[in-house]
Amino acid sequence: MTIDNRVTQLTGTRYPIIQAPMGWIARSQLASAVSNAGGLGIIETSSGELDNIKREVALMRELTDKPFGMNVALSYVKGTNIIDFVIEQGIKFVTTSSGSPSVCTRDFQAAGITVFHVVPTLDMALKAVDAGVDGLVVEGGEGGGFKNPSPVSTMVLLPLVRSRVEVPIIAAGGISDGVSMAAAFALGAEGVQMGTRMLSARESPVHANWKAAVVAARETDTVFLNQQSRPALRALRTERTAALEPLGKFNVMENLAGIPQLYFGGDMEAAIPLSGQVCGRIDEVLSVSQIVDETIAGFYEVVRGLSQKYPG
Repeated sequence: MTIDNRVTQLTGTRYPIIQAPMGWIARSQLASAVSNAGGLGIIETSSGELDNIKREVALMRELTDKPFGMNVALSYVKGTNIIDFVIEQGIKFVTTSSGSPSVCTRDFQAAGITVFHVVPTLDMALKAVDAGVDGLVVEGGEGGGFKNPSPVSTMVLLPLVRSRVEVPIIAAGGISDGVSMAAAFALGAEGVQMGTRMLSARESPVHANWKAAVVAARETDTVFLNQQSRPALRALRTERTAALEPLGKFNVMENLAGIPQLYFGGDMEAAIPLSGQVCGRIDEVLSVSQIVDETIAGFYEVVRGLSQKYPG
C-alpha cells in the first residue's frame, strides 16, 4: 500500500503523511513515532529553544533509522546558526515558514536538501515558487496554530494554488484521516500534514488534559484570535481564549508564557491551546501507527469507492 508520488520520492517515506512542526511538541518522541510508522516526522524550531532542539535531533537518530525532517521557522531563528546546523546534520527535507524562503532555499538546495515552504495565500505561494522552493505546504485557515489574519479554507485555497503552480503540494488544515486525505488529493495535493490529529496521539508529549479536550471538542469549539494583528491564532475555546477572542489584538507572547504549564502540566488556562477545527472530528486518542495505518486504509477505501460509484 506504499504510495509512490513526488512527495514520497522527495521525502523517502512510504506514505505522504507529514507531522506538523508544532512548537515544543514536534520533537523526537512524537516525530520518531511518525517516521517509524511510514510518515515523515518533523522537528520544530518555532519554540526558539535551539539547544534543546539540537539534542532532539540527536535523539531522533537513536529512535529511528527512517527519514525525518526539520522545520525552520524563519522569524524565530534570526541571528542563529540553525541553517548551518541543519546542513551539518545531513537532513534531507526541510519546511520553512514565518518568513521568506529566499533567505535559505539556495543554501539548503546546494547541500542536497529539499525545501517546502508553508503558505496561507496564493500570493505567498507564487512568491515562494519564484524563490525556487521544491514544493509547498498549503495551509488552510481551519488549521490550528499561528495563522494569516485573513484565513482561507483548505477547500478554496488548495485548488486555487494547484491551478497556478506545478510544484508538489502538501495540504494542511483539516486533515485527520483517510477521507480528508482523499479530499486533499482530489483538490491537487500529493501529501498531507497533520497537526491536531498528531497532537492528540498517544505518543504526543502533551498532557492528557489537552488530549482529552481535543477529543471532547466540537467542530465549533475553536476561536480565531488576534485577527487584527500578526500572528493570528486558532485555538481551543477555553475561559482564557474566549476572553481574548473579542479583543481583536493583544500581546500574543504574553499569553504564551505559560506554555510549559499548559503543554506538560495540563493547566488548560495557563496559555493558549493551539488547535484546529478538525478537533471536532477526533473522538479518541490513538497511537501514531494506528493513525497512519487507518488513514492510508481509509484513503484507498474512499478512492476505490468513488471509482466504483462513479465509473468514468
